[in-house]
Order: sequence, then C-alpha cells, then structure tokens
Amino acid sequence: MKKLTTIAALSMLITTTEMANAQSTEKRYETNPYTLVYEGALTNNEKGKVNIHPVKYKLNGIEIVANVYTPAGYDASKKYPAITVAHPNGGIKEQTAGLYAQHLAEAGYITIAADASYQGASGGEPRHTDKPQFRTEDIHGMADFISQYPGVDANRLGAFGICGGGGYTLKAAQSDKRFKAVATLSMFNSGEVRRNGFKNSQLNTIEERLKQATDARAQEIAGGEILFSGVASVTDEEIAKTPAGLYRDGYAYYYRSHAHPNSTFLYTTSSLLDLMAWDATDQIELIDQPLLMMAGGNSDTKYMTDEAFPKAVNAKSKELFVIEGAAHIETYWKPEYVSQAVDKLEGFFKENLK
Repeated sequence: MKKLTTIAALSMLITTTEMANAQSTEKRYETNPYTLVYEGALTNNEKGKVNIHPVKYKLNGIEIVANVYTPAGYDASKKYPAITVAHPNGGIKEQTAGLYAQHLAEAGYITIAADASYQGASGGEPRHTDKPQFRTEDIHGMADFISQYPGVDANRLGAFGICGGGGYTLKAAQSDKRFKAVATLSMFNSGEVRRNGFKNSQLNTIEERLKQATDARAQEIAGGEILFSGVASVTDEEIAKTPAGLYRDGYAYYYRSHAHPNSTFLYTTSSLLDLMAWDATDQIELIDQPLLMMAGGNSDTKYMTDEAFPKAVNAKSKELFVIEGAAHIETYWKPEYVSQAVDKLEGFFKENLK
C-alpha cells in the first residue's frame, strides 16, 4: 500500500482492503480499563474523586458511545455546569478530548466526550464517513444527552472543541443557544482545508478533487468498493520524511505516542462532496455567546483561528489566547501547554456559566 509521504498526498485514494491492513504501533490503550491513552488518565473510579462513566445513547438512529466525567464529590441531587468536548479530526474520546474533559471535571464541571457518528466506537456505516453536518449534529447530540444527565444544570452548558471539533463547535453554537459559552483550541476549519488544501496548497486542483469525490459517491451508490482518502498507517521512515509541523506531529501522536485502534486519519472520499462546500466561518456572525479561541504561537494551523476570530462580530465577548511556543499537536498533550489552556478554560467558563 502507498502511504503518505507529503502533504499533497493527503488526497490519495485507498481501498477497503488496504484499510484493513492498518495497524497501531503502540498498545498503551490495552493497559487502561477504559482504553484511555492520555497521561494521567483515570484507571478506576474512587469515591470522592473525579469519576468516568461510559455511556451510550441514540442519535438519529445511530448508537453514540461516550464518556461522561463527573467532578470530585459528585452528588446527583445538586446542580453542576456542564461542557461538551468535541474531538479532533481523526481523534476519539480516549485521546486529547478525554484529557481536557477530565481536567474540566477536576475544575468542577460535568463533561462529556463522545466519539463522532461513523467513527471511533460509535455506530454508523460506512465507517469513517466524515460529513460536517454529522459532526455538527454530534455536538447537538452531546448537548441533548448531557442536559438530561443527573445533576446537570441545563442552563449552564458550555461547548469546547479541539482541532476539527473546534470548527464544528463554532458551527453548532451558531444555532444552538443552549450553549452559553463557546471555546476552541487549535481550531481546524475542515472545509477550508479539504477544499483549498493545507495553507491553500491545492487551490489549482479543487475541481479535479471534487470530480474524484463525485465518482467515489457514484461508485458507492452502485454497490462498488468504498474509497477512502487520508492514510491508514505510516512507517517511522515516512514520519521522518514528512515536513515538520501538523502532519508529522500528528502521525507521531496518533500512530505512536497516543495510538488507539479506533483512531484513524481515514475518511470516505465521498465525504469531500460535503466537506469541500462547507466552512466553519460561514454565518459565524450568528454566534452571540461569549467566545474564547486558543491556538499555539508556533502552530502552522493558527491562520485558521486568525481568520475566524475577527468574523465573530456578534459574540457577546471574545478573546484570542495565544499559547506561546506551542505547536498544534503539542496543545493536545504537552503538560506546560495543556495547563495553560486548562487554566484559561477554567476562568472563561467560570465567568460565563455562572
């Protein structure tokens, strides 16, 4: 199987047979009872401490698998503010979304991190479908579920999204006014990148790639083999050859240090029909809630946050917080950068979820 060696190769097509050969090189998830892969993850529930509760619920007929984190001393008869946490593209609830959900629970919030529909442990076919309307609906679905969770004050609900989950959180908050405060970290505008290429590197192939996506959908509908874009696995040599930045760091994170069998860089090629016509900033002026956007100072994706932030002209209040020295993926796991983001989130939600 050809594997990704350059950013431009992200648009390559692979088959379901090749996808089946994808392997995770790290097994840290096997040592955690909840298959969590982040540092400091919970290994058991202890009375009086932050606890994790695996849950399942239906969203538009699809089974969603999620983890709910409750704060220390949780008492279902009391009322707590709650926060939805949307994971990155290719990510799952056991990785950075779980890390931030746990930290926010440590700060006194009930949090939920769910696997997106068609991805992770959640249901939906074909697998790895990655349509923006589904990802946005997943965030509405987290709000549905957590608003009814014992002890949650539905009038104090916040939304937080990381990477692609940040872009989809911006979209969900435009219309879902249950969210009283909205925050993003290392926001990734999936539509812009799938359409224009990373850093606008594929502007001259937009129509060609739309034709590929159209053909892939037609093939699916005709009962043919499903085509996938992205990468199923990567060798150490290929990681080393990938240009420094988001993708090289991402391969190291998702396929080595924080690998999990439910996590993948694959998405159905037919999803591009929807992704390439979508943009996280379209109608962003509908956000009238307080808005916090965070990005690493050394992140090669920061341009997406810089583009979106000034367009949120009707946010009740807004702040752009730069985590100096941090690259995109480093905000997922590196303690000195995670602690800065968590501190900022704690202050933001404390002020706006009173």
